[in-house]
Amino acid sequence: MAFEYALVLTGGIATGKSTVATIFKEFGFKIIDADKIAHEILENNQDKIIELFGEAYIVDGKVDRKALGILIFSNKEKKLRLENLLHPLIYKKIEENSIKLDREKKPYLVDIPLFFESSRYPIKRSIVVYIPKELQLQRLMKRDGTTEEEALQRINAQLPIEEKRQRATYLIDNQKDLEALQQECVILKDKIILEL
Repeated sequence: MAFEYALVLTGGIATGKSTVATIFKEFGFKIIDADKIAHEILENNQDKIIELFGEAYIVDGKVDRKALGILIFSNKEKKLRLENLLHPLIYKKIEENSIKLDREKKPYLVDIPLFFESSRYPIKRSIVVYIPKELQLQRLMKRDGTTEEEALQRINAQLPIEEKRQRATYLIDNQKDLEALQQECVILKDKIILEL
């Protein structure tokens, strides 16, 4: 059975999920990274990308993810088309990895940015990495060098961070510095291990 020992790691874009995943990896947790799997699947389905969106989105033999991102975050219909292609393939790969990790009978994280949006994964416990929307906007613009409009489009394409916060089993507040974040992760790690 898949996902028995899984906890979802989620949150909004630019809230610090990757940093939290790295910290938990240092604690010895295994991580299934949905974004990494999505990137691999995207590269393996270049023909389908050309078919759906045109050759302009393949540059130097690779999918131009930035250009594709701008397209899909500004067009709901095209976003849906891409999701219909990718999501079943991503789910299948995550499920395969989960079955392998469940055999170890230890908690592990499945990093799924759109966990609440998709309602696809039967994982009972979730960790939401939280920062307020204003801080999220600042961090996203700084990280990706995007305009405020582009950053807001990407943030608004996801469930509001406050709603994710309400739905979380566990919350990690990432408004402060790295040291504070590490401390939050240590407390949560101990709690997860105790509860198993």
